[in-house]
Amino acid sequence: MTLTPKTLAVSLSDAEIRRHANTDIRQLRDPRYRELRFRYSTVDRSRGAWHVVIAGRWGKAGDYPGISAKAMLATLPSILTRRSADPKAASTISAWSTVGDLLSWYTDRMSRDRGLSAKRKASAQSALRCHLVPRLAEVALSEFDRPGLDRLLMWPMQEQFALSFVRSVYGVLAVAFRQAARLALLDVNPMADLKFTDFVRTRIRPKPARLRGDDLPSLLQVFAEQFDAVPVATMLPMMMLCHGTRLGETRLARWKNINLTTRQWFIPADDTKTKAEHTLPLTDQACSLLQRYRAKQAASRYTGPFLFPGSSGSALSPSKACTVFASVGKGEWSSHDLRKVARTAWADLGVDYMVGEMLLNHAMKDLDATYIHTTAEGMKRKALEAWHRYLDQHGFEALHSEIYAGQRSAAGSVQATETEACSENLHPSQGRRLLGKTASEPTMNTTPNVHSGDGNE
Repeated sequence: MTLTPKTLAVSLSDAEIRRHANTDIRQLRDPRYRELRFRYSTVDRSRGAWHVVIAGRWGKAGDYPGISAKAMLATLPSILTRRSADPKAASTISAWSTVGDLLSWYTDRMSRDRGLSAKRKASAQSALRCHLVPRLAEVALSEFDRPGLDRLLMWPMQEQFALSFVRSVYGVLAVAFRQAARLALLDVNPMADLKFTDFVRTRIRPKPARLRGDDLPSLLQVFAEQFDAVPVATMLPMMMLCHGTRLGETRLARWKNINLTTRQWFIPADDTKTKAEHTLPLTDQACSLLQRYRAKQAASRYTGPFLFPGSSGSALSPSKACTVFASVGKGEWSSHDLRKVARTAWADLGVDYMVGEMLLNHAMKDLDATYIHTTAEGMKRKALEAWHRYLDQHGFEALHSEIYAGQRSAAGSVQATETEACSENLHPSQGRRLLGKTASEPTMNTTPNVHSGDGNE
């Protein structure tokens, strides 16, 4: 009677594994690779596991057929190198054989990550689809290294694109490898010791601002002249200029978050880039401008929830918002330039650095955030009041005062007088005459001012 051996020596391949799947052989080995073993599953003989044995210490390297014989033999040298240096090191390898396998996994994982904004997902997916997958998909993970990355991706891209964009694409690749390594889906992260500056030594400088303080008079004049014709295309950039907000935060603004009594604009965390809720004080000028804009919406029979409505009852879409700025800026400046010119002006007006950072809703360290929350809420209002006074000196008043652009106050006109009186009673702090008395004389105000700007808010 002949006994079936428990271990059979073969030239390991997928065909050999399938050939002996219906026998009683427990494991296969290959004389060419004395440290490698393949063991059949006791439950399903079409499956099995790879093991690497060094100095009598077994280490599972992965499962079959997820890891084919070809993939196992290709990765074995790196496992042996790692375990020679540290016998206790893991022998596991990934079921992926190429960089494309990893990128496919990351694309799917990222698309279902609720912690990422739609804009962040779209940006990363574009980098994957247009650059990383076409250039790196066929590279074997076992052959992925610094020279190959430089030759296939980094150096060709820096010839065609801005370095800031190349860095963003590199960042997506680095995050994909790092996430896979953290989840033990890779035995080793080949990008762990790499940095962007290993490939590109040129310093990436911030884009210069395309709007300066000297441009404000002409810009505000244009806004004042076109407000009635294109209120959305005027109000969207004006809200950003007045408050230094981002385009995404501004286009999603809802009327329910605009409180003209407490004079505050609340931006929910879901609408911000930093995923932290943001509150901005509304000055007298801003409140007046918002009242004018709301009246304009009402006149056009819009009673919806959004300051900047789009199609299908939703807020203005990112593409439509970009179209607005393409029309308004005529390619000479972008929405972000409004934040830049505001930030520069705040510094020139002596606004505290930390207060400026909070107004911009930049991400803060915990200690900084605590300082700002407890000591600078009142200073935010003072900063914006100073900023809006400065804008008034350059033409902003034509947008928010009772005498709108294109109108003239006719002497002796009863209608003009009534309109002026109504508007001025709403905004007694603008330094205008109030029904026979000057703004310096006391005026009854039945609405409590909860933001006195004294730093105790």
